[in-house]
Amino acid sequence: MIPGKYRSVSGRAANNVNCGLHLVIQTSSLPEKSKVEFKLNKETPSFSGRLLQHDLERNYSSRQGDHINLASSSMPSFPILQRSSEEKILYSDRLTLERQKLTVCPIIDGEEHLRLLNFQHNFITRIQNISNLQRLIFLDLYDNQIEEISGLSTLRSLRVLLLGKNRIKKISNLENLKSLDVLDLHGNQITKIENVSHLCDLRVLNLARNLLSHVDNLNGLDSLTELNLRHNQITFVRDVDNLPCLQRLFLSFNNISTFESVCCLADSSSLSDITFDGNPIAQESWYKHTILQNMMQLRQLDMKRVTEEERRMASIVAKKEEEKKRESHKQSLLKEKKRLTINNVARKWDLQQHRIPNIAPNQDRKVSDSPQDPSQLHGSTVSAFPEETGSLDSGLTSALQGLSVTDTHLVEVDGDTLSLYGSGALESLDRNWSVQTAGMVTTVSFTFIEFDEIVQVLPKLKIKFPNSLHLKFKETNLVMLQQFNALAQLRRVDQLTIDPQGNPVVNFTLWKYYVLFRLSHFSMQKINGTEVTQNDMIMAERLFGILAHVASSELPQYRLISILGDARKKQFRYLLETKGKKPGLVNEENSDSKRLVGENTNRATLNYTTRDFYNERLEEIKEKKKFCKMYMEDLVKEATEINMKNEALQKLWPQMFIELVRDAVIEIRNKSSYMKLCLQQITDQK
Repeated sequence: MIPGKYRSVSGRAANNVNCGLHLVIQTSSLPEKSKVEFKLNKETPSFSGRLLQHDLERNYSSRQGDHINLASSSMPSFPILQRSSEEKILYSDRLTLERQKLTVCPIIDGEEHLRLLNFQHNFITRIQNISNLQRLIFLDLYDNQIEEISGLSTLRSLRVLLLGKNRIKKISNLENLKSLDVLDLHGNQITKIENVSHLCDLRVLNLARNLLSHVDNLNGLDSLTELNLRHNQITFVRDVDNLPCLQRLFLSFNNISTFESVCCLADSSSLSDITFDGNPIAQESWYKHTILQNMMQLRQLDMKRVTEEERRMASIVAKKEEEKKRESHKQSLLKEKKRLTINNVARKWDLQQHRIPNIAPNQDRKVSDSPQDPSQLHGSTVSAFPEETGSLDSGLTSALQGLSVTDTHLVEVDGDTLSLYGSGALESLDRNWSVQTAGMVTTVSFTFIEFDEIVQVLPKLKIKFPNSLHLKFKETNLVMLQQFNALAQLRRVDQLTIDPQGNPVVNFTLWKYYVLFRLSHFSMQKINGTEVTQNDMIMAERLFGILAHVASSELPQYRLISILGDARKKQFRYLLETKGKKPGLVNEENSDSKRLVGENTNRATLNYTTRDFYNERLEEIKEKKKFCKMYMEDLVKEATEINMKNEALQKLWPQMFIELVRDAVIEIRNKSSYMKLCLQQITDQK
């Protein structure tokens, strides 16, 4: 709103409207006798009492009787305006020339005391011929055809400048108008706010209905209290928080779609009234709550009074949104840390496989099929968060700078899937998993882990996650069919997924049939997403059935029993015990049972020994061989010595026998002496 003193000025102009204007107009080409004089009296609309509303789109006029006299002029084509002495006394400080069909500003002589000048609703294209009116404080050029702001440099006292509804494309040439209080430029073609930072006394600025796409360059307008930006193309707002006195801001009917584009408004402590109606943001469900929460000092929003209940609800909703935002931020951090960890695990795996040279750890490798929603990261359970495309915001990027990328494994639970990345993740199977989490897991995925290492933890997997039915292997070095034998020790497997990446075994044409044959007791339903049919089972049996028979029949019984589990040992002994019975003593049902048990037992002989276990066994065998060799050498040495002693005894025995006989004869030759000697020996022994 225009200050009260300007409203009173316009009010007086509206009340004292019977003013006779005497215009004397003459061009230099007219002779003296061509002088024409006429009087024009007409009624025009009265001034409006309100000079400037939110858009400053107002019309005002005054009624006056104009006595126009065309006279000679020294400047061609410019009318010269002259008033009588009585008119100057009656309306000494104001002059209204609205709706006069003027195309230029007339020359106004002897009116240096004018304070209010009105050129509304004409066809003026340029501001001129008013530089002598240095006391002018109110200039109204509303609804003309002005294309450039000019000719105002001498009007240092001007306080109100109304240039609405013209053709102005740029704000310029206002450097000397430092006393401006009101500037109305609505309804023009302005695309940028500029050249106004020196207007430190400006209180009202109207730029409605222009071509503005953004708001900035407002620094320096320290007295501005009202800013009207309705009906533009604004998408974001800046610098408004630097206006210490701004109270009313009108942004209706623009292209503002997010609060972030106008977030500077939250830092303004003086704003009390604001409008966003007609913007995309006003259609959002969170619009009102977000605005009120971030701008607690508002008294009016979209021309409606803000109630305490609305503030309370806005506070509650804002707290929930803040919690959601923090959680989202946390999930984004976890998701990015997960990505970095997987990249690091993949790099380490490639180094182990000699695929790439040792490179710097900050070079990322993308993992295309990494799960989107981390729910457990290094033992910490987190809720699911949908992966978003696009770059991370600056705050998240800053937070990620502190993340470690040296982690060598990752464990996560996403819904019913347990994903293990890196060999270190296998240690998580020793963790005390909750019954609920362990029972929920039905799918276990292994990535960047040697299959031989996985084999060693399969018994733990069977115990910790009893409901696991689906196994996935990617980059696990599955290279031969017999490795699938190790999966037989699990409780149950319904689905098996072998990713071709890092698993050369899938290049074998018959690998699926071998899996079906070896794991037939699981009655698998899918392999690599493909349903298993009865024909597949029959083909698997035809291709590999003889293999199990050969494996079980050619092995010695002691060797066969040693490689079977306890349950299969009992089955095998049962088979051996029933071989000698007559066929008639066993019914048909038992025969079928024996046949099935035999098949399972035959398959059980097809085991897999890991390389590490084989190496350990090899070392053990070497030690045993060494011990056996030493033991046999000792036995041979001892036997040799015994044999040598025996041979020596055989040579000495005849002579020894003769001597023994001779000694015996000598001793018993004197019978009484011999008896006494024997009795004496017996007595000595007692």
